[in-house]
Amino acid sequence: MTEITVEATGETVGEAKWSALRELERRVPGLDRDAVAFQVVSEGERGLLGVGFTPALVVASIDVADVPAAAPPEHGDESGEAALVRELLERTIEATGVSATVLIDDSGEELVATLVGPDLGVLIGRHGQTIDALQYLANAISYRSEGSERRRIVVDAAGYRARRTATLEATARRAAEQAAATGRRVELEPMTAVERRIVHELLKDDPEVDTSSEGAEPNRFVVVLPRRSAD
Repeated sequence: MTEITVEATGETVGEAKWSALRELERRVPGLDRDAVAFQVVSEGERGLLGVGFTPALVVASIDVADVPAAAPPEHGDESGEAALVRELLERTIEATGVSATVLIDDSGEELVATLVGPDLGVLIGRHGQTIDALQYLANAISYRSEGSERRRIVVDAAGYRARRTATLEATARRAAEQAAATGRRVELEPMTAVERRIVHELLKDDPEVDTSSEGAEPNRFVVVLPRRSAD
C-alpha cells in the first residue's frame, strides 16, 4: 500500500470531492491536485419530498510517489500527544521489521497518525485487528498522559480506514435493504469492535431496520433485523 487516502461526503459529488481534496491537502501539504484519484462510492440521493437525504460519498487517494519530497519534520516541535504516538508506532514498526514511515497530522480536532510504506499488511492485520489494537493503545496511553483533555487519536495505514469504511458501509446498506425486503435477519461477517461501531452508526437512523451484535470475540458479528420483527 503506497497511497494516502481519505473519504468525504457532500450534498453533491462535486462538494464531496472538494471536501476530500481539502483534507488531503491538510495531510499532505504541497500535493499535486492533478495526481489525486477519486472513487465515487455513492452519488447520494434525496428521499421523497426531501426526507431521507443520503449524502454523496467519495474516496480520494494519491500515490506516495506523487507526493513532493519534503524536509523531515522537526519532531521536537510536536505536541506531547504526537510524540507519544510517534514513539509507540515507530517502536512497533521496528519490532515487526516492516519498512514504513509515520506521518502525523497534529492540526485538527483529531490527531491522525498515518503509516506509509510498500507493505503494511502486517501492521494492519486480519480485518484490521492489528491497526485497531495500535489505535486502542495510542488512545489509552494518551489518556493516561493527557487525561480528559486529550484528543481522539486515529491510526491509519495509507488510507486503509477510508477504504475499509467505504466497504463496510456498502455492505451494511445492502444488508439493510435485504432485511427490509425479505423480513429476515441478515448476519454480517465477524468484525472488530471499531468496524461494528461503523455499521451500527450508519444504520441507527434507518426506519426499517435495527442492528445488534452477537457472538463472542474474536468472532463477534453484527445482525441487521427488520424493525417490524425486532423485539
